[in-house]
Amino acid sequence: MRGPLGAVIGSYTSSDGVTQMGGIIKHNRKCRDITALLIFIAFWIAMIVNSSFGFNQGNPLRLIYGIDYKGNVCGDKHAHPGLGELELRYWQNPNQVYQSGLKDSQFKLADARSICLSGCPIPSDDSLDWVCDYPEGDIRLSMEDWVGRNYNYYEFLTQEMRNSSLQLQGPCYPVIFPSINVYWSCQFIARASNTSLKHWQEMGGVNIDEDIVIDKSIHKSINSRSAVLKRYMADIGKAWPVLIVCGGILPLFLSVIWLMMIRHFVAAMPWITVVLFNVLVIAVTMLFYIKAGWIGNDAISPIIGEHDPYINVFGRELTHLRAFTVLMTVIMVVSVLTSIAIVRRILMATSVLKVAAKVIGEVQALIIFPLVPYGILAVFYMFWTSAALHLFSSGQIAQNDCNSNCCTYDLVAKRVNCDRCCGYSIHYTPHIGISILFHLFGCYWATQFFVACSSTVVAGSVASYYWAHGETSPEIPFLSVFSSMKRLMRYSLGSVALGSLIVSFVESIRFLLESIRRKLKVSSHAHDSWIGKAAYQSSQCFLRCIEWTIKSVNRNAYIMIAITGKGFFSASSIATDLIMNNILKIGRLNIIGDVILFLGKLCVSLSSSVFAFLMLDTHKYNSGHNKTSSPLFPVVVCWGLGYTVATLFFAVVEMSIDSIVLSFCQDSEEHQGTAQYAPPLLIDTLGNQNEMHRLTQGQQ
Repeated sequence: MRGPLGAVIGSYTSSDGVTQMGGIIKHNRKCRDITALLIFIAFWIAMIVNSSFGFNQGNPLRLIYGIDYKGNVCGDKHAHPGLGELELRYWQNPNQVYQSGLKDSQFKLADARSICLSGCPIPSDDSLDWVCDYPEGDIRLSMEDWVGRNYNYYEFLTQEMRNSSLQLQGPCYPVIFPSINVYWSCQFIARASNTSLKHWQEMGGVNIDEDIVIDKSIHKSINSRSAVLKRYMADIGKAWPVLIVCGGILPLFLSVIWLMMIRHFVAAMPWITVVLFNVLVIAVTMLFYIKAGWIGNDAISPIIGEHDPYINVFGRELTHLRAFTVLMTVIMVVSVLTSIAIVRRILMATSVLKVAAKVIGEVQALIIFPLVPYGILAVFYMFWTSAALHLFSSGQIAQNDCNSNCCTYDLVAKRVNCDRCCGYSIHYTPHIGISILFHLFGCYWATQFFVACSSTVVAGSVASYYWAHGETSPEIPFLSVFSSMKRLMRYSLGSVALGSLIVSFVESIRFLLESIRRKLKVSSHAHDSWIGKAAYQSSQCFLRCIEWTIKSVNRNAYIMIAITGKGFFSASSIATDLIMNNILKIGRLNIIGDVILFLGKLCVSLSSSVFAFLMLDTHKYNSGHNKTSSPLFPVVVCWGLGYTVATLFFAVVEMSIDSIVLSFCQDSEEHQGTAQYAPPLLIDTLGNQNEMHRLTQGQQ
């Protein structure tokens, strides 16, 4: 019986006319899918150009700190004046803050007078304190002296300056309301100090509005979607040691340990994996409950600093954390029930993993090979993350165009100035959003590409092992992994680039459709009908099925690319025909093996999440400059990195199983149902009909 490859697999005719066996891995290869490779190279060039724009225009400090009335970013030591130790944004004029919180007001908080301080002012118990503008003009104080005087040089003001200050036009402003540090902004507490307010009134100061609006105005700005997104991105920058340890080093160590245990304790590994997975998913869920404040008193607080009395700030971070906690609860319940359901199939998984264990035992270089794509991805992720922080913080700081009354005393001009007194904001252009989307797509495509390259190299190594009669044949090249890598680099990079692009494209379409649906739902201000909800759920299910199918087809296509050297679409066709012709033989075998391997990846990634939680709970990330707004985003990123690292290493097992199974099926079809090239170590598992019947039919 001729399979999809005809008489190609297993034999070929050499240039001297002699038919030789076992040479398919080496012969008749040429470069494939060159167009896709050129597109991938152009993509990398575009990524470098796009990242260069971010490095040139961005400043990650903007993700954390606010902007003062001069357009300086707080905490920027290169600003004029230097603000290296002044990281907190403080709004000096309480009436401007009040006006910005009124519903019908045209005045925006971004236009309110703000400066950068090292600590949030608190009213004095027995007098009236002042916070004055940066010293300049006739105020001949250094910045150090200004900070040392608690930002107060009211005693040096002329009578004209004092009158202007009593009109809340500066250069000094009274400290009437207490304030605390919330996300590096001084949040007013709408409870005026009676002593300070009395002194203010006795001095003839203008009326100061005292209302809860002054509280809510700043909090609304701090809690906006864009501000929360910036803080999440800033958390990545501050928690980079956590990402390196829990997203890189730890999953590397755990993945290698898992492969070693597969090699030596294959019978116990399915049981260990299932039990460990359930323990970890419960542990992660409980940690989310603790951080969400539903267990104990360790609720996440958006307060920066220690022992702050203002504990009733309810930010989006806490909402997101609690929503994720509910999701993890559902996942935990489903996971436990599913684990119970597959207990009967554990023995089947043991037989499946024996296939990979035997191959790894013979081609031992497979255990350490994933270190190569791991190192490349690690360098790429460090570059990509740095570029992402700069892209998200890019934009032009420009003065707002406002028509509001923002008159203030100009120390240099020595008069009250009502022109060009609006505040500064970061202005974004549409191309920045496109650059960010392109950067995100680039990360996904690059990840898929490197994972695909790793899978193809492993498949080529395993195929060399199979089609050369296993360990009994001298045809297996020394360090077959590096021979497979050489074939990939020389002939098949374009095919791998095409396959990874297809997966990335489909995933991007699903992401865009979800974003459009959310925007339409928000703009309509109405709940979807049951028909709309059903249509949406159906479309999402359809897209997920397509995505899963493409990933599955791609994985098998990479195997045939490694074996035959054909282009992506030809290899996909061959792999699909093989699978369809042997669906009953290999379908259930692959499914149960994939389930156990998927649980193994989750064990590694969940372990990364647990340790990320523990590291983020230390003093370093709970106070000071490295204070994170929420553990959610760093933990999720560590989970994603851990899963990616595990995928690189577990591909050794996945591709070993799939490569052997596809090679076995093709070998059987080429030789009328009897596999001729199956190595002796594999005959017992895949060649024995009783064993195959047990694998495909399950335990009765």
